[in-house]
Amino acid sequence: MYQFLAYIKFIFTATNQHGVHSPFIYNFVTKCLYDKTNYDAYTQLNNYRKRLKTSKVTLEVKDLGEGSKVLDDTHRSVSDMVKTSSSSKKDTQLLYRLATYFNFNNILELGTSLGMGTYALALANPNSKITTIEGCKNTSSFAKTKLEELEINNVDCLMGNFSEVIPNLKDQTLDFIFFDGHHNKEATIQYFESLLSTVHNDTIFAFDDIYWSEGMTEAWDYIKNHHAVTVTVDCFHFGFVFFRKEQVKEHFKIRL
Repeated sequence: MYQFLAYIKFIFTATNQHGVHSPFIYNFVTKCLYDKTNYDAYTQLNNYRKRLKTSKVTLEVKDLGEGSKVLDDTHRSVSDMVKTSSSSKKDTQLLYRLATYFNFNNILELGTSLGMGTYALALANPNSKITTIEGCKNTSSFAKTKLEELEINNVDCLMGNFSEVIPNLKDQTLDFIFFDGHHNKEATIQYFESLLSTVHNDTIFAFDDIYWSEGMTEAWDYIKNHHAVTVTVDCFHFGFVFFRKEQVKEHFKIRL
């Protein structure tokens, strides 16, 4: 019910490119978010999704985050997971466009799941370096095997609790971080603050499911108002965070 009411409120307060006066954000909206190009990579992503949907594999899943709103069993079939717990077709295409538009080189993904989002990011720039972290050993192992079968060579799959792995990454400088796991207010804020040391002027953070719960929306509001953040773009399912010092602090809600 919370998500439904939040979406109704979002629809009435969101706009499109015509409500954007920042040239940087206008270009982001029109050339990336609203890009209607049918990229060849979309076919590759769709083919991988089809393979997962027909998979007969069942994984014993250990959820370190808030879990699934649909799948409660600790033994989950891959075919069910790709329908409910993995990045959707629309989301993976958006991730591909995002990574293509900004040409990220160093990427961190929190929450590998079945590797749909990872695959999209890897296809966008084969020369990029992607580190993806998954808390469930079996899910991480499955995704790593599938990415290797797809001949993806620019991904480093790490397994472990985010809070234990992130401290080892603090010395890095990252272009993009995709927060797609542990949908919890306190944890989201903790990971956000822990990874601020990796930010440069053009780094982008993307948060999945910012209206997952009241707590996640409160975490989003905290992040929006953080002194390090200059601009945010709320697309309901995704929240994008920018740190560009040349931008006036401003928050946008954009309908996709």
